[in-house]
Amino acid sequence: MKAAVIGSGMAGILAAIELKKVGIEVVVFEKAARLGGTWRDNSYPGLSCDVPAHSYTFSFARNPEWSQHYAPGPEIREYFERVADEFGITTCIRFNSEVVSLVWEDTRWKLETSDGFVDEFPYVFAATGVLHHPNVPEFDGIEEFGGAVFHSAQWDHSVPLDGKKIAVIGTGSTAVQITSALVDRVSEFALFQRSAQWVLPAPNPKFTNEERAEFRSDPEAHEEYVRELAITMFQRTSSAVTELNSIEHQKIAALCRRNLSTVVNDDLRERLTPDYEPMCKRLIVSPDFYEKIQRPHVQLVTSGIDRFTSTGIRTNDGTEHEFDVIVLSTGFRSDQFIRPTRVVGVDHVDLDDVWSPTPLAYLSVMVPGFPNLFMLNGPNGPIGNFSLIEIAERQMSYCMQLISELGRSGAQAVAPTAEATEAFEDERRAAAQNTIWMSGCNSWYLDATGVPASWTFSYDRFVDEMNAPDLSAFVLS
Repeated sequence: MKAAVIGSGMAGILAAIELKKVGIEVVVFEKAARLGGTWRDNSYPGLSCDVPAHSYTFSFARNPEWSQHYAPGPEIREYFERVADEFGITTCIRFNSEVVSLVWEDTRWKLETSDGFVDEFPYVFAATGVLHHPNVPEFDGIEEFGGAVFHSAQWDHSVPLDGKKIAVIGTGSTAVQITSALVDRVSEFALFQRSAQWVLPAPNPKFTNEERAEFRSDPEAHEEYVRELAITMFQRTSSAVTELNSIEHQKIAALCRRNLSTVVNDDLRERLTPDYEPMCKRLIVSPDFYEKIQRPHVQLVTSGIDRFTSTGIRTNDGTEHEFDVIVLSTGFRSDQFIRPTRVVGVDHVDLDDVWSPTPLAYLSVMVPGFPNLFMLNGPNGPIGNFSLIEIAERQMSYCMQLISELGRSGAQAVAPTAEATEAFEDERRAAAQNTIWMSGCNSWYLDATGVPASWTFSYDRFVDEMNAPDLSAFVLS
């Protein structure tokens, strides 16, 4: 009994812990030199999580020591490193070992890695995450630029920033965090905006020594605090995005519009006003973005980029902008999941073919024809609705129940039926028409067919589905 786990970020650590609990031997394959997933890859100034820190912890490893309501990135990475050590996971990881091939042979997955490792595993858990393949646009002349240019997820810390002229391309959550962190350190700052974003005001107070001491001394009270956060942040947010005219959506939309009204300059406020409903794109939370974007040495550039030059960027209106450093905060390829790993299932079917034109999975955890391949935070899960940790924990429990059913039945492989997957996908796509994501914007939530690649049902529906597998939707062999 052994399992391969691909990835040593949050979900990979979780999978390894749960597998070890039931006596399954685990090997974790990590393409990088250290664990941490997105919290390892991203190290840009201002990095933090947009989920409250006390909700962004494993249920079995609460952390009473968070410094702020929204924890900074290095603190989150240290948390995962500590949990991996405490639960004996770090020693199970093969670092610098990227899985390049998975081929189903009889009752096993033949796994091959970039460093020449080959072995067979009855179970494989894909914990590869969603946002880890940087999207780097091809700008004309980018190689001519004489300063430093890099993607936000590939931050070059050798490049000096203080007193420099900085440009950030993009207006997503990362760009907003970088803006807040750098504006007061630089001589000139420009934010290049293709489309305006709604920003929810989100104070980020520090926890006092007394509050942290109370969390430590009273675990039950701490757990109650976490439960209250979950109700406030996740169940209400889920309603706001999956029910277009819900009261919860109206409340959040009103907060966003009120926040935007704090921009004093009429022209700037107009250019910062989105032409779509709040939450159609992933909502940005920030305590001070509108304050920082109004500073005298900061400009919001809304003219399109014509090309890079040796000294900066030329926009479509003919303006030459000079910079020392340009940051590409241009997001990620969110449709990759386990890819570029080549995955070949039953009857030599390639996962790339199954996922053309867009990825799909039954309840986001398994794909027909690919037995014993379990996915955490896989295609069409509730990544825009609530904490990825809660999602992954519930999905992991669901997958472990399927493995237990294999042991009980004497079968060696489990996979969802094509009929169940098709029925679920049809229902999910139909429900998508009533969500905020389909109200008129172009976002990374939308797949190649223009439908949200996310969970389009309620929070309660997700909890109910994950409580126990409907075995009639699976084939055991």
